[in-house]
Amino acid sequence: MRPDSILTLSCPDRTGIVYRVSGLLFALGCNILDAQQFGDDESGRFFLRVHFDRAADQSLGDVEARMATLATEFGMDWQLHDARRRARLLVLVSRQGHCLNDLLFRAHSRQLQVDIAAVASNHEDFAALAGSYGVPFHHLPVNADNRAVQEQQIIDLVEREQIDLVVLARYMQILSPRLCEALAGRAINIHHSFLPSFKGAQPYHQAHARGVKIIGATAHYVTPDLDEGPIIEQDVARVDHAMTPRDLVRLGSDTESQVLARAVRRHVEHRILRNGHRTVVFR
Repeated sequence: MRPDSILTLSCPDRTGIVYRVSGLLFALGCNILDAQQFGDDESGRFFLRVHFDRAADQSLGDVEARMATLATEFGMDWQLHDARRRARLLVLVSRQGHCLNDLLFRAHSRQLQVDIAAVASNHEDFAALAGSYGVPFHHLPVNADNRAVQEQQIIDLVEREQIDLVVLARYMQILSPRLCEALAGRAINIHHSFLPSFKGAQPYHQAHARGVKIIGATAHYVTPDLDEGPIIEQDVARVDHAMTPRDLVRLGSDTESQVLARAVRRHVEHRILRNGHRTVVFR
């Protein structure tokens, strides 16, 4: 079987980009399996994702070397990924386990191309759940006095386990700017889409009290701006007057789990490119 790779890039938009990239791959004996592109008139940037394979005796280093030269010419931000490599995840969770449970099952059943290397939490509630999947669980309690130490433990865990992506699966702690910077571009958060209208505790109960008709969830990259990072995935579900707050919580939990799983999938399949504060997400 021919090894396959994924090339992602963005650069100032100009003519000839696709021609030059495809020509480079052709010259190296590579075969393009899938390609998606987008030119943004507002930012003036071009975005490209190419999934290709190559002959077994063709070194990926040769592709990298040729791409480096082309990238300099076009001013490209680019990355080359092994399409077969399974991403290593660290999942952070507090006391709401629906997203964690969903991710563990999807990883175990190979619905997601990931290995969950560890679960960490400021509570011990889901130690048994992680253990049932054979995933190491790390209890990292946090308070105002030890926050810096606890966050350093998270950073150490990321480095030790060679984590590719940190997933905040309803991790109910605000990350410091230092931790956000350490995880920049490789941390995804999930939350309900009621913000900023219904802040704080029991947002679904607040929404029910106001008679909302649509609830939803948002997955985004973590930045120092709380819950305002570049959005990756969103979805909504309709509700009506007959539903109780418990019904809204149940429906919201399902939506959050599905949205987070889709966001993780897009990330590990290298389908997301940053476009300023926005994202280009190739399907």
